[in-house]
Amino acid sequence: MVAVARSPSEVLHWRHPAADGAWLAVDDRGPREAAPVLFAHGFGQTRHAWTAAAAALAAAGYRCVSFDARGHGDSARVADGGYHLEQFIDDLAGLAAALPRPPVLVGASMGGLLGLALAGERRPTPFRALVLVDITPRWESAGVERILGFMRAHPHGFADFAEAAAAIAAYLPHRGKRKSEARLRPLLRAGDDGRLRWHWDPAMLGPIAEEGERYQPRLLAAARRVELPTLLLSGGRSDVVSADTVREFLALVPHARHVELPRATHMLAGDANDAFTREIEAFVRALDAGDPSTR
Repeated sequence: MVAVARSPSEVLHWRHPAADGAWLAVDDRGPREAAPVLFAHGFGQTRHAWTAAAAALAAAGYRCVSFDARGHGDSARVADGGYHLEQFIDDLAGLAAALPRPPVLVGASMGGLLGLALAGERRPTPFRALVLVDITPRWESAGVERILGFMRAHPHGFADFAEAAAAIAAYLPHRGKRKSEARLRPLLRAGDDGRLRWHWDPAMLGPIAEEGERYQPRLLAAARRVELPTLLLSGGRSDVVSADTVREFLALVPHARHVELPRATHMLAGDANDAFTREIEAFVRALDAGDPSTR
């Protein structure tokens, strides 16, 4: 990476090398010397899920780094399909360590669980603070199965972008406007047969889904050891996080703050991005100001 002066709207693209030879595609916004915010997306998403939030926080004066997890988007895929959650945990830790100071981690779904494991298990912790986006160490299985069902659907891809947009609209019927071709392009890849397929490696689905259930006891134990300032943002219409899982999390991490965005589903950044971004900015500014409620 080369240190250069940047405007808040400028995006630097670079590759972060993982320990096992894989690499991660990274977007880097905002002043390089500013306090970093590291965004980790959910299973089946990409760094583009954070574009609006990262751009807004960069304009507010923060360095915002987002990346594609391995097997997603523009990042490397594991050649033999041998994906394991420990790889994803190590990737996140390595990227956090590559920044000049510990970042605030904003992790959605899978990204939040990876961050929770690191915050509870690694000392010194690689983060300054933790923002969990609609995820708790115990989740509602029905909601996760709905996500996996969408990811398993359409194995033969789509004939065009309109067909892909229709599939997303059926999955997210509460969103009135369909995704445009411009917004879909980063999410799809054209195969040798000319059909468009989602950006994730389908070889991940089995191993990561199975490991996720086995990790729950480990995540519950990690939550008990979290000492970082912590914010849990949940969607009032989420089918992954519920009142019960939130109560359990707050008992495990009693210093955590919880904010519910009532109209959002599990996809907070897509459903209520302005409110979502305001809550993160307020949390980070409170950290900067030394607000005791964030300790």
